[in-house]
Amino acid sequence: MLYLDTSVALAQLLAEDRRPPAALWGQPLVTSRLLEYELWARLHARGLGASHRALAEALLSRLAFVEMLRPVLARAADPFPAPVRTLDALHLASMDFLRRAGQRIALASYDGRLVAAAAKMGVEAVPLD
Repeated sequence: MLYLDTSVALAQLLAEDRRPPAALWGQPLVTSRLLEYELWARLHARGLGASHRALAEALLSRLAFVEMLRPVLARAADPFPAPVRTLDALHLASMDFLRRAGQRIALASYDGRLVAAAAKMGVEAVPLD
């Protein structure tokens, strides 16, 4: 199962130069509910909320979500093996929650800091080139 970071979702929606391979979208994808809010905030900040609404909703409908429940939020408040930003802590806590539930996951992200922190937790990143 692949854990999808917001950087990959936005790269797909905004047709950036770096876009995930088409095969990625055929795999089971999971993410934190946080991605939904990050995605909309960034689209609205760029004035693209209306023009990209259908594409965003289609992308979000392909994802399974880890809700930001108390155990996930509590884990995000604990230390990580590397310094992390607040939103990265929530993503890392969601990945840890999945692993503790017996799921094998890999990370799909363009965020080097998140990839490095996840690696220190034993979560490998998939190549996106």
